[in-house]
Amino acid sequence: MQIDAIVLRELHIPLVRPFETSFGVTRNRRIVLAEVHSEGLTGWGECTAGERPTFSSESTDTAWQVLINELAPMLAAESPEHGGECPKIFRSVRGNPMARATLENAIWDLEAQREGVSLSRLLGGVRDTIPCGVSLGIQSSIAELLSIIERELATGYQRIKLKCKPGWDVEVFERVRNRWPSIMLSCDANSAYRLRDEDHIVSFDAFDLLMIEQPLWHDDFYFHSVLQKRLETPICLDESIHNRRDALAAIEMESCKIINIKLGRVGGFSEAIAVHNAAMERGIPVWCGGMLESGVGRSHNIALSTLEGFSLPGDVSASARYFADDIIEPHVTVSAQGEIAIPDSPGRGYEVRTDLIERLTVRKETIRAMALVA
Repeated sequence: MQIDAIVLRELHIPLVRPFETSFGVTRNRRIVLAEVHSEGLTGWGECTAGERPTFSSESTDTAWQVLINELAPMLAAESPEHGGECPKIFRSVRGNPMARATLENAIWDLEAQREGVSLSRLLGGVRDTIPCGVSLGIQSSIAELLSIIERELATGYQRIKLKCKPGWDVEVFERVRNRWPSIMLSCDANSAYRLRDEDHIVSFDAFDLLMIEQPLWHDDFYFHSVLQKRLETPICLDESIHNRRDALAAIEMESCKIINIKLGRVGGFSEAIAVHNAAMERGIPVWCGGMLESGVGRSHNIALSTLEGFSLPGDVSASARYFADDIIEPHVTVSAQGEIAIPDSPGRGYEVRTDLIERLTVRKETIRAMALVA
């Protein structure tokens, strides 16, 4: 396909409510979107980097610079026929997976539109609906958290994930389990603990958790392996897994029993599929994590979650949980059974609200061939 133009823009979108993790509190999202124009079609991608380099080494600003100065000109000079060609096109740029995924995912969207199939089918998806869980940030009080859980369970979500950190863990789990003994419950530490906390983390076994997500260092396999040997609860690795090789190493070392696949963290659909396949071949369940995406990134997560190995409810929740007015239509909704229906129209299956995107845009650049035009 001939690339006619790549438009990059930054949007500022307030969250419905603050979202707190062990990293800090997010109240507003600075989101970078890419629209890739080719032969009358437009593919959309979203950069999932955070405002600050806390989850990963990337941030909104670093991704913007890499996209503008490196990746977009590289892509504009090529004519990829398949999204899977993007890793080769970008091979001279090390790291920056979230920036790379922004453009690669847009090419997959374009390809699906050109082929007249849904993005989920192009990826190899096998599901017509996906089960949904919800990720709940750290709250000002346990009472407030319990109220939020009650509301989300009434909405239909099949799994509740609690962000945790030292001082916000055991008492929280105990109160939640006493209130709801049988719900599917997990926790996510975002690397908030160290091996000196090993005995404390082992006490989490008492709460029948589906998983403990990334309890130790963000770049570690070895000490997670040590910890997993003491735990009955499965460890799920998130930040540590950047590619298929990482997944194979973690599985071989028995560092985890579950893997969270995030499109931005692994660099796009090509590597996400490779991680999924490696895990499924070895009997390791996977699920799709969220990064407070707008509807564009959310629609990508929905398509990815239709692959066969995504057997656990992910963090792909309704638009309204995060944004008063999402940039796609229809908004993503969750059924009373805690499921999202998969669109079957060509591409992502959700229309982009270009008028709203224009109003939310704070900066914009257009790349044509190898020239940068403001």
